[in-house]
Amino acid sequence: MTDLFDKCLNYLDAREAMKAGVYPYFTEISSAQETEVMINGKKVIMLGSNSYLGLTHHPEVMKAAKEALDKYGVGCAGSRFLNGTLDLHRKLEEKLAEFVGKESAITFSTGFQTNLGVISALVGKDDYVIIDKLDHASIIDGCRLSFGKTLKYFHNDMEDLERMLIKAGDSGKLIVIDGVFSMEGDICDLPNIVKLARKYGARILVDDAHSVGVLGKTGRGTAEHFGLEKEVDLIMNTFSKSFATIGGYVAGPENIIHYLKHHSRSLIFSASLPPPTLGAVYAAVEILKREPERREKLWHNTNKMLKGFKDLGFDTGHSVTPIIPIRVGELITTLEMRKRLLENEGVFVNPVVPPAVPQGDCLIRTSFMATHTDEQLDRVLTAFEKVGKDLKVI
Repeated sequence: MTDLFDKCLNYLDAREAMKAGVYPYFTEISSAQETEVMINGKKVIMLGSNSYLGLTHHPEVMKAAKEALDKYGVGCAGSRFLNGTLDLHRKLEEKLAEFVGKESAITFSTGFQTNLGVISALVGKDDYVIIDKLDHASIIDGCRLSFGKTLKYFHNDMEDLERMLIKAGDSGKLIVIDGVFSMEGDICDLPNIVKLARKYGARILVDDAHSVGVLGKTGRGTAEHFGLEKEVDLIMNTFSKSFATIGGYVAGPENIIHYLKHHSRSLIFSASLPPPTLGAVYAAVEILKREPERREKLWHNTNKMLKGFKDLGFDTGHSVTPIIPIRVGELITTLEMRKRLLENEGVFVNPVVPPAVPQGDCLIRTSFMATHTDEQLDRVLTAFEKVGKDLKVI
């Protein structure tokens, strides 16, 4: 007889990495998520954060969170569907819809739950959801929870996308796409996705988790970046990147959002976002709109590091955003590089290993904030050069 727990008892990979001293996960941080953080009593430069605009410890964001805390308390004690909707939820949703140029918006408790709830509610048993093979796990899981059929196309391959659209025939079709891909740092081919969606009668949902605050003339994301705001049906975003906290939302036509309010299980059956989070996001949106210099500094840092890494001889793939992967290859080398950067050079980075990437294609993921200083970035390049040469990555 098989014991359900056998798989747990036989899982040894992480324990072996711990014994070897290269286990890279669940690292404890004892300070705010800023450009430098405290790990094991040592200050290190943070290159693993998605706080692109550097707002996690912004005084105005913290003040707004505290004011909401004082007025509404620490939580809503229920779902949005029943007792968990505050006037603050409505005000934030109106602001978010206006921000991305849509009629309406609805917030979820996490960005992950947003994709789960939207995709599973919209894609029925006779429908197709079509996704890029490198889309985020939340999109993949949303597809699994839907009753529709899932088709995947090769990364940013428009010929393959068209082949999938033809395969879906006259059924209802939803194309779900990352605006900026979270590991590769490249941007989806939205102009051609829009053209194909028009040709084959498909709807489009763009996951702008890594795009808002980064892309577009005013930081509104992928659709603004390409001048296609009116051509994208739904825009999803998380609050855990540029908006500095946790949660998510989807924005689109009022009748679609109305439907989601009454059919999205991850909305209806989850507790609503707590008041301090709502206050923080409201303030973060205002700062994003008011301080374009933050985005300008973010791009200064991005361009500096893309050039710096390439000049040193590192392979950064197709990245054109603040997410810059350093392709290493072998698993052990990648974990050792991460360990040396942290312990010897004081630089925190994220290793990306199978199953997130294929065997032999491991990478070090770096991400940059508007608040990184040139002096910090110069130290990072020096550290990468030393460790990269020592491990023969360059």
